[in-house]
Amino acid sequence: MDISVVIPLYNEDESLVELYEWIDRVMKVNGFSYEVIFVNDGSTDKSWDVVLALRADHPEVKGIKFRRNYGKSAALFCGFEKAGGDVVITMDADLQDSPDEIPELYRMITQEGYDLVSGFKKKRYDPLSKTLPTKLFNATARKVSGIKNLHDFNCGLKAYRKEVVKNIEVYGEMHRYIPYLAKNAGFEKIGEKVVQHQRRKFGHTKFGGLNRFFNGYLDLMSLWFISNFGRKPMHVFGFLGSLMFFIGFVAIVIVGAGKLYALACGIPARLVTDSPYFYLALTTMVLGTQLFLAGFIGELISRNANSRNSYQIEEQLFD
Repeated sequence: MDISVVIPLYNEDESLVELYEWIDRVMKVNGFSYEVIFVNDGSTDKSWDVVLALRADHPEVKGIKFRRNYGKSAALFCGFEKAGGDVVITMDADLQDSPDEIPELYRMITQEGYDLVSGFKKKRYDPLSKTLPTKLFNATARKVSGIKNLHDFNCGLKAYRKEVVKNIEVYGEMHRYIPYLAKNAGFEKIGEKVVQHQRRKFGHTKFGGLNRFFNGYLDLMSLWFISNFGRKPMHVFGFLGSLMFFIGFVAIVIVGAGKLYALACGIPARLVTDSPYFYLALTTMVLGTQLFLAGFIGELISRNANSRNSYQIEEQLFD
């Protein structure tokens, strides 16, 4: 199979038929063998009924239905597991991503040798509450990830070599950082293509600007930490813990030495415990010990962790 199109969706029943017909038209014109995997992320509208109706008439349509809403990362993870195409295309279900981009994305993967190609919506039709946080987020993501050539990490329209999606784990809210995940997995040939951004035809956006902004930064910091210390948490917690313990220990020695010096010189002095510096030093030592122990616990968890991706799937449409 040439192409698998993975489409996460949440309450997009109005757009699904038009989206599939558009994809089907593009695939037939270009002679691609393909499948379209709709992942219904706990929709409360008639989205799944539409998928069932499409499946009845088109064997290329496949689907996964979650029992509840898990989020876009979960939908992509399950879609990637089922994808069988040599090239995997992801796009949003709201008709803002154009299927006309598929042939060029496919060519960049198969002929130019890219592992991943991310869309760049240079001209957007989103409100300022979404575009301004996105620009700040992308600038930070480029700096932290070291992927300097990407302008839009979170664009839903992306193309992947099959090996990429089979070797990355998308969990939590990490769909924003798939290029970073791919890079950490050893797939470093990452490209970008300017793509057309359509105006939303039905409904409204499901993502709030400020919420995406703050969650995005928290997730980016988590991914940076995991990519650098996920398999060696003792390196950071042990270092910080040892450093804090050493500073606290030295401070207590200084406080104690000051008391002994005062006694030796016959200078009246308060008890060591009367000094606030004693308690600050003691607190630093306790925190250092706790961080050090956190490193040990982190090592145990990282070596014995079960899979994070376990989702309740109500129904699947596959041959």
